[in-house]
Amino acid sequence: MHQSPPAGMSQVTSSPGPDDDAVRRAKREIQGILQQITELSKSDSSPQQFYDSFLNKVVAALAASGGAVWTLSDAGVLQLAYQINLRETGLIENPIGQEQHGRLLTQVLQEPDGKLVAPHSGAAGGADTDEHGASNPTDFLLVMAPVHNDQGVQGIVEVFQRPGAGEATKRGYLRFLMQTCDLAGDYLRGRRLAHLSEKQSLWEQLESFTRSAHQTLDVTEAAFTIANEGRRLIGCDRVTVAVKHGSRVTLEAISGQDVFDKRSNTATLLTKVARAVCKTGEDVWFTGDGSGLAPQVEKAIDAYVDDSHTKNMAILPLVEPEDEDLPPEEKQRRKGPPKVLGALIVEQMVDSTVPEGYRQRVDVVRGHSVTAIGNALEHSGLFLMPVWKTLGRATSQFRGRALPKTATVLTLIAAAIAAGMLVQVDLKLQGDGRLVPVSQKPVFARIDGEVEELLVENGQPVQGGQPLMRLKSYQLDSELTDVLGKLEQARARWNSLARSNTDERQEKDEDRAKRYAERLQVDKEIKSLNVQLDILKKKQKLLEIVSPMAGQVVKWKLSDDFPPGRPVQQGATVMEIADPRGDWEVEVLMPEKKMGHVTRTWKESLANEEPMKVVFIPASKPEDEIEGVVQAVDQTSESRGEEGNVVKLTVAFDQAAFRELMPNPKIDAAVTANVYCGRRSFFYYWLHPLYDTIQREIVFRF
Repeated sequence: MHQSPPAGMSQVTSSPGPDDDAVRRAKREIQGILQQITELSKSDSSPQQFYDSFLNKVVAALAASGGAVWTLSDAGVLQLAYQINLRETGLIENPIGQEQHGRLLTQVLQEPDGKLVAPHSGAAGGADTDEHGASNPTDFLLVMAPVHNDQGVQGIVEVFQRPGAGEATKRGYLRFLMQTCDLAGDYLRGRRLAHLSEKQSLWEQLESFTRSAHQTLDVTEAAFTIANEGRRLIGCDRVTVAVKHGSRVTLEAISGQDVFDKRSNTATLLTKVARAVCKTGEDVWFTGDGSGLAPQVEKAIDAYVDDSHTKNMAILPLVEPEDEDLPPEEKQRRKGPPKVLGALIVEQMVDSTVPEGYRQRVDVVRGHSVTAIGNALEHSGLFLMPVWKTLGRATSQFRGRALPKTATVLTLIAAAIAAGMLVQVDLKLQGDGRLVPVSQKPVFARIDGEVEELLVENGQPVQGGQPLMRLKSYQLDSELTDVLGKLEQARARWNSLARSNTDERQEKDEDRAKRYAERLQVDKEIKSLNVQLDILKKKQKLLEIVSPMAGQVVKWKLSDDFPPGRPVQQGATVMEIADPRGDWEVEVLMPEKKMGHVTRTWKESLANEEPMKVVFIPASKPEDEIEGVVQAVDQTSESRGEEGNVVKLTVAFDQAAFRELMPNPKIDAAVTANVYCGRRSFFYYWLHPLYDTIQREIVFRF
């Protein structure tokens, strides 16, 4: 649809002029377009987006056939930035016309007020006769205006307008285009200021990154600085630094993470990526397609991308640069593959679009990373560097004002060491124990059976011979029934043979002898069965378990351990009977690893006939101490689950003092005992567990 030309543009036609309403509508349309271009010039859109919207609005406002935006490159050459319907001008198929048009554009650069060039005319407006001169070789009226900013001409905007308009209309075209070019200049001016501001910020970031990266000679600290500061400088989502130690490549730092798990799946896969790239020594810029990469690199990257869903990543080996100051013969001697220090991994996790200047910033970070990591590796690789660092820091304490303080501290340390070696203290070994009466006996099951009835409870006083538990044995009952049956049968046979004696005068001698022998056999059988019956009755009496002495039942959860029907094997301990009214003693369970000191002191005490001292405290009265002496040391150890192997020490003590402190002691009450094993230096007392461990685990093994 044909649009009305801007104000001040009157076309010379045979039709009557536009009415006032049409003029007002045209003015409003033009003002609206100018307002849109004004807002566009203040936006932060890219040049391509700006020229697209700008030229479309200008062409639409002038109802033109097309247009073009030409910009000056850094070399001062005009380049086509955007065009609309340029092909309709015929310039693309006309090399001579392109040359003429190019010369025309060059002249317009010098025309601050723009230019109107009629179809097929020279720059001066005459007929086009010089095929190498500046002219308009097209069928369109060219409306051309330069674009300026504070640095001068930056380009040209030209509009391909239909010919035939009047002079006033043409001048209106040019005025409108000049206005819009001024707005385009404002856009370029604002963009340049923003670019300068961004450049200043970039330089500040670069300065901060450079200062931080080269500030330390510690490999880990340098890697963390590169990862975190490099991510801010590049503007990416994540930066990872991998360092090569010998033939091993490890991740040293990941941006945004002070601590990370090197064994996690993501870290493991990323390590494989860094290792593969370090082997090839080639840069990898991955944007989603790894078909052109080395097979081992492609496989590692695919596995990592599947896990992390990274959109874009660069894996760049940190290659040590060649020293240019080396003489040629030294360079020839060192000729070989370049030394790879590690890898710099840059990732875009969300957006795969590469921002402007992305690769340049990555290269800057990479260059500084090579220097920083190389210096740190060289520094840390010096012989005994940690020792030299420590000595260097230590020597500063012996200079200047720090010397008196250092001398005082060293004197105090020397005095403490001397005191620790010379001052003797009691070597006390701690062990857990229990209070038990001296007089106590275990109660055993004297025959196999099942619990029929439990007659006592834990803690119940009993008398000697008092029944404690009744067992039953189905096997014993069966044997008893069998013997009684056989005995009854044998007696019946004996009675039958006895009744036969009445007829012995009528018997033959042979039959009488036979009957007599049979009676003797039955007599023997009856005697044997009676013996078996007596044994079974005695066994039956053993099913009743009785107390071996007067005292108190000692068995925790007795009814739970021996419910009715519970099988009990011969020789099993079912409970203990202890006499709490008599003397008491302590059984200390000393860990076997401490028994070396105990055994040595025990032998010395026996040889010197001196008691081996023990001090213990009851768990119920931790504020009271009771002193005793070791009375016996078991010759064997026993296993006690988590406690490991232990040896039992029997400790005797003053019964009167004990009864005064604990009038009603509880059987198996817990105590904590300190066994005195002579006197040793304070250092030995304090460090003997470590000393014993070193002797047992290190010295003995080697």
